[in-house]
Amino acid sequence: MPDYRLVSWNVNGIRAVERKGFLTWFKEQSPDVLCLQETKAELSQLGETLTAVPGYSADFCWGERKGYSGVATYSKRPALSVERGFGQAEFDREGRILVHRFPEFTLFNIYFPNGKSGPERLDYKMRFYDKFLSVLDARRKKGEKNLVVCGDVNTAHKEIDLARPKENRKISGFLPQECAWMDKLVAAGFVDTFRQFEPGPGHYSWWDMQSRARERNVGWRIDYFFVSEPLKGNLKAAAIRPEVMGSDHCPVEATLRF
Repeated sequence: MPDYRLVSWNVNGIRAVERKGFLTWFKEQSPDVLCLQETKAELSQLGETLTAVPGYSADFCWGERKGYSGVATYSKRPALSVERGFGQAEFDREGRILVHRFPEFTLFNIYFPNGKSGPERLDYKMRFYDKFLSVLDARRKKGEKNLVVCGDVNTAHKEIDLARPKENRKISGFLPQECAWMDKLVAAGFVDTFRQFEPGPGHYSWWDMQSRARERNVGWRIDYFFVSEPLKGNLKAAAIRPEVMGSDHCPVEATLRF
């Protein structure tokens, strides 16, 4: 019965994190699948140290705007298929989506939009959210029951998921409509893996760099692994890794056994 140890990390620039020891960490951790968000690079800008990591296949997706967004997925086991995007140009042009179909499950590596820059981006974020729910629904109607969703969701779900909920209730990332969408995802049959193992407060995956919030653990939990209900029994572990430095986010992980 193989285990899949899945790790997700918003690296805030794959070339920047490479200079901070990323490849050493990657080799030491040796996950079965590593999903990165906010890579901020096109494939042509990356050297073989990042595109040809020994023992892994690597797939990249990037947007039209240079130095912005982007996702990458490294896998030890070959995927049956790889898709980039939802098939809708307004969302796909930003390079936020990679979908890998493995024999046991389908994995969505997604860098969800940030809505803080203004009403237009918040509207874009909410439309992206709704499109994603429809994509998940369509997958399940086609018979794909085992679905895994990971990435930077850019929303803290509940008050326990950020250090200062009251002060941030009117800030994108913890707006009522954003949290309500997270409720919809759960209601649609998706399980927050971390909360299956850790019900308590004080666990975050992102900290503001300018205010040195990480040193004080004044953070937000906005990076997640969700699994569809049929995979709940396969879930063996989930964790947040705040000790891993190099980005304003830290890695999160989940282990599935089949």
